[in-house]
Amino acid sequence: MITLQQFSAMIPKNKDPESWYEAAVPMFEKYGITTDLRIAGFMAQCAHESADFTVLEENLNYSEAALNRVFSRYFGPGKEDASEYARNPEKIANYVYMDKYRSKRGRLGNTRAGDGWRFRGRGIKQLTGRTNYEKFGKTIGMSADEAAEYVATQRGALESACWFWKTNKLEKFADKDDNLGLTKAINGGTIGLEDRDKRYKDAKAILAGKCVKSEETRTLRKGMEGKDVKRMQKFLGVEADGVFGFGTLTALKKWQNKNGLLPDGIAGPATQAKMFK
Repeated sequence: MITLQQFSAMIPKNKDPESWYEAAVPMFEKYGITTDLRIAGFMAQCAHESADFTVLEENLNYSEAALNRVFSRYFGPGKEDASEYARNPEKIANYVYMDKYRSKRGRLGNTRAGDGWRFRGRGIKQLTGRTNYEKFGKTIGMSADEAAEYVATQRGALESACWFWKTNKLEKFADKDDNLGLTKAINGGTIGLEDRDKRYKDAKAILAGKCVKSEETRTLRKGMEGKDVKRMQKFLGVEADGVFGFGTLTALKKWQNKNGLLPDGIAGPATQAKMFK
């Protein structure tokens, strides 16, 4: 239903796509993510949420200014002093994620001391809150605490996201090719919609064989070597020695920026498609 090459192309910044692929295939089968539209929707959304499956735990290392901006409901005049929480992830989590400080609608089941930190966001979908960990854990024979440890692993990061997909019946959006609806269902709004849409469009093209057809269109990163690197270097007008070094990286970023692409210095399917169209 998806090849390693296709899977790798959808998470171009990930340096270990092979092990992720091996873990993902049985999960896709188990949770019914087995059509092109479902796979494209799942991969696009989760790759956005986790920066290509590289960020598996929520970063709560906020500065004072960031706390006042991101968590204005909890910090500011008449509320808690953000300076007392800044750069203290555990203390932040045990305040903003505890039910006693949240509205009824936003409660997470975090009622015991330390729950906010213990059940912070993890996995490629950022599973958060004791209630969600308990529900997920129950389906795989684990306690909430055991599930929290499991979601921090590669396999658990994937399975928790697949569980969330199935539990919330997200296939109904994917089956209608509705990435906007899928984004709202996952995000609660449209934050990051531009990147989610781009990833979704690319994923569908990859699965249709339009971007990834052979080794010549593998995702290229700094440190790689080969004929495909040499071909790209010739296009960029740098020394074509077939080694993706700093000079090639600089030239690629400059070209990406000039051509309306994310200047990340990675020649994935979208970049190569535009280069060699």
